[in-house]
Parts: sequence; C-alpha cells; structure tokens
Amino acid sequence: MATVLITGAAARLGRAIAEELHRDHQVIVHYRHSSQAAEALVETLNQRRPDSATAVQSELASADDCQRLAEAALECFGEVSVLVNNASAFYPTPIGDASEQQWGELMGSNLKAPFFLSQALTPALADANGCIVNLADIHADKPMPSHTIYSAAKAGLVMMTKSLARELAPRVRVNAVAPGAILWPEQASEGYNKEQILERIPMQRSGDPSDIARTVRFLACDAPYITGQIIAVDGGRSLNM
Repeated sequence: MATVLITGAAARLGRAIAEELHRDHQVIVHYRHSSQAAEALVETLNQRRPDSATAVQSELASADDCQRLAEAALECFGEVSVLVNNASAFYPTPIGDASEQQWGELMGSNLKAPFFLSQALTPALADANGCIVNLADIHADKPMPSHTIYSAAKAGLVMMTKSLARELAPRVRVNAVAPGAILWPEQASEGYNKEQILERIPMQRSGDPSDIARTVRFLACDAPYITGQIIAVDGGRSLNM
C-alpha cells in the first residue's frame, strides 16, 4: 500500500487531507506542536485500519530538520510515494511593522521547508514513481492586503511547483492546489472580511475542507499525465478579486 507524508496534518486542511488519503494510503501525520491532535487523529485512523497511520514531529525550521523528517518518515513504512506540503504559517505583515523574524517564519514554512523536504524525499519518490502536492494559495497571484511576505512566499511555492515538475519528470509529478475561502483564519486579520469576500465569490459560498482533500486525492491518485499545474479551488473567487 502506498504511503503519504502530510505536513501540518493534525488539524484543519491537513487533517481533512489525511482522512481522505487514508482511504487507500498509509498515512504519516507530521506536526510541530499539536501532539495531542496528531495522536488523536492517528488513533482514529488506526481504529479504521490497524497499523495504517503514525505521527512524526518536526519543527521544519531548517534543511537539517527536513532531512531528519524525511528519514523518520521512510522508517515508518519503508517508503513514501506521496508528499503533501501543507504546513503553513499565516498572519499579516503590514509594511512598517514587518520583522526579519516574521520574514523567516513565513518564507520558511511556506517555501523553504517544502523545497528542502521535497529534495530530501526525491530519491524515495522517484523510486515509487510518486508525486508531490503543494498547498499554494490564490493570493500567490492576487496579493492580499497587508500580507506581502505571505503572498510572496506562496508565489515562490507556485514557481517551485512548476520548476520541480520540470526537473523531476518523468519519475515524479509535482502539482499544487490553491484554496480560496475554505477555512477562515483562526484570528481576524486585514484582508479577510468574511461578508465582503462571500459577496464576491461567484458560487456565493465558502468551500469545505473536503473540496481541497478531494482535489489533492485527484492529483495524487488519478492524474498520471498532469504535472506542473496549479488548481484553484475557490468557487470562482479568483475571477472576481
């Protein structure tokens, strides 16, 4: 059975992706600080199918962290055929108040870690004729007010997706999913007025985490001739921004 490593999989979109791919994958749940949520998810998945899920902790702050996570993931089930780069920091950084520490955290979680983890797992993914699915953002193309660093990091992730797709073909496919209004931020921030956003979405509603999870499944399992693509799952919001 194929094995998937999902970063930031203890909650929110990562959890939905883990539950969806667990239908026919062994699942490695990566977490940073959410140990209780990660272990609870693993317990739930193992109740559905014994010995099919495990959790691994990593800060993902450095290339060495990424290398260690890759090695730990390979020790879990002996192989990794799907990597889902989902872990992400998100908060506003208005010009005049942004710090170098914020730059490092936002660029690190959204761009640096996905690159170095992809690099560390490339040999295993190539052996498995596997794939990488990155979680991008529609704001990689349309900037969000006061979120310059985050938007720039996601834009870099989009280009990384396309570049790796070219470099790793034909053995490894690399694609990305760009969510729109799916889960609202846990803390209110400029650029996220819920009512105004919903008014401008052609589908007139927010999406569901399952919309993202099913798209990740499609790219991982049912798209053998698709690579280097960014699929917006946004109810048409990017048409009206």
